[in-house]
Amino acid sequence: MQQKQKPLIFITNDDGYRAKGLNALIDALRPLARILVVAPDDVRSGMSHAITMGLPLFLRQVRQEEGLEVWACSGTPVDCVKLAFDSVMTEMPVLALSGINHGSNSAVSVIYSGTMGAAMECSFYNVPSIGLSLLDHSPDADFTGAVRYSLKIIERVLGEQNPDLPMCLNVNVPNIPADEIRGIRVCRQNKGYWREEFERREDPRGRDYYWLTGAFLNQEEHATDTDEYALREGYVSVVPMQVDMTNYRQLDKIKKLYGRNNK
Repeated sequence: MQQKQKPLIFITNDDGYRAKGLNALIDALRPLARILVVAPDDVRSGMSHAITMGLPLFLRQVRQEEGLEVWACSGTPVDCVKLAFDSVMTEMPVLALSGINHGSNSAVSVIYSGTMGAAMECSFYNVPSIGLSLLDHSPDADFTGAVRYSLKIIERVLGEQNPDLPMCLNVNVPNIPADEIRGIRVCRQNKGYWREEFERREDPRGRDYYWLTGAFLNQEEHATDTDEYALREGYVSVVPMQVDMTNYRQLDKIKKLYGRNNK
């Protein structure tokens, strides 16, 4: 009897194909699936949904083994997704993953995130998509807990017989020992924003330059149904995302101001 072929899973990220988080995810999934990776050739954090226009994109295969292909792309995370689906794949994957990211993508960070930009782009192809992040920016972060809970979430998504598509989940894992993680919380995105500050500095040639710093301002410190609260309490947060940015709360009011009878 012919052995059933393993399903195909697509993986990308914004930290580059060498990143520890991506390779930890690859190692964990290889027993379960065939893996296709198209990831940036270097760090592309903070790229959101950017695409490359007016410049060529370069793609090279950096690893090929049984059940695994890894490609490095010169473009953004979303470029990686578009190239993968349009030019590399010979079959559609059962699941698309972005990560595991080094650093948080909770709350408003999601709109800046190359990780989540790539995950959202994958969902446009009607493939269940998950962005995965660990709240640790260190290149040598411990991904034990992140991998453990990522696998739990991945297995549940793959177990869905008729997933509601498009599906894009934003998963963040607290930076605590794996055995101290309390479980998984499905929640909503926290309302808050980053208050940026730019430090003015001087280079050795006497030229002024600016270095981005800042802090996240949580506008819902006492809310208990948000991703920030879940992470603070030691849970993995799962937020279902969508691309529709319409402000439905204001829609009727704006219609009255600028309706079809107004000139």
